[in-house]
Amino acid sequence: MLGFAAAAQFMSAPGQSYSVAAFKGPMIEGLGVLETPFSLAYAFATILSGIALPFVGWLVDRLGARLLLPIIALLLGGACICMSRAEGIVGLYIGFMLIRPLGQGALTLVGTWLVGEWFERRRGFASAISGIGGSVSVMTIPLLNLWLCTQYSWRTAWFVLGCLVSASLVLPSLLFIRDRPEDLGLQPDGLDSLAHSREPKGGTVSGWSVAQVLRDPTFWKLLAVPATSGMVGTGLIFHQVNLLGSHGVSNFWAVALLSIQAAIATLAAFGAGWLTDRYSNRHLLVIAMLMLVLATVIVMVMPHPAFAVVYAVLLGLHGSVMRTTGNVVWLNYYGRAHQGAVRGLAFAVMILASAAGPVPFALASDRLGSYDVALIAFAIVPLFAATLVMSAKPPHTSDPLAT
Repeated sequence: MLGFAAAAQFMSAPGQSYSVAAFKGPMIEGLGVLETPFSLAYAFATILSGIALPFVGWLVDRLGARLLLPIIALLLGGACICMSRAEGIVGLYIGFMLIRPLGQGALTLVGTWLVGEWFERRRGFASAISGIGGSVSVMTIPLLNLWLCTQYSWRTAWFVLGCLVSASLVLPSLLFIRDRPEDLGLQPDGLDSLAHSREPKGGTVSGWSVAQVLRDPTFWKLLAVPATSGMVGTGLIFHQVNLLGSHGVSNFWAVALLSIQAAIATLAAFGAGWLTDRYSNRHLLVIAMLMLVLATVIVMVMPHPAFAVVYAVLLGLHGSVMRTTGNVVWLNYYGRAHQGAVRGLAFAVMILASAAGPVPFALASDRLGSYDVALIAFAIVPLFAATLVMSAKPPHTSDPLAT
């Protein structure tokens, strides 16, 4: 199941900012649109994705990944082919409205849901392994997109992505995925019945309902982390070519740094997973926010193009924590019973916030001729999120990780 969770995160690429970033220049030129309308179309589709996610979470809790994942993959493949035929601003809106909810939203959520169902005590480490799919995707897909756009066209690149998604996920998922270990007479983590009878990681909060979670102040404070990561991270990645280009970094290296970020995230993932299973989740999330602050400051005051590597390393480390601790904190705090719905809400907030990410940079560039104002604001937001998480009172549980 870890393999399918990793594959789902890998093939969510068509709807992710790191993949779309490689299409930005060729599509703006080919469709004859300006940067701000392009960013607004992307933001609108992102909002739609966030609105849809709580329903997707509710649906996967009831139907399971075995049925839902191949359906989503088939639809995402078709959406990519639809994007390859886009014309003008209307076609751009339609294409983004299809790929963002299906890729960034639904496919990612269903993949992480599988990990939550099949792992409990080793959930952090399992999330790290499945998150490698996302890291490898960041390393490879932007370069593939760039090569296809350069050698052929952006339309060909979208068509190829659509074929890859459908071929890799639809039939294999139908044949091999099982929703829960209990369906096969197994237990999470492969534990035997005696070992599993001990108190689970969720402790006394393992069965919280969505209504109970929504009444918990800690839930709302924790939401500051995915919201900030979505907004600031998406804004930085979406405009990375121009942001780094203003400091003398070439377009090729600006895109290649996405691969460095992903490589760092991959290497750090196992450490992040080990830490997630042993130490306070909220403290690790605070560290992730501080990394985001430093990355934003570096790209704002970069004294030399070589500092772009430091920026990439910080974003990579931030990503490794978000793919592990950021994914499992909801289960560690609130349990497995309604994980799809709870994580759907958290993912929705992250995606809705990410919709705002590219727009301030585009407006600052178009209206002020510089990204500095947006960068200053985006350096302050993670500090506020870190403060909120540190002040959060953990749910009542005997688990030392929920502290």
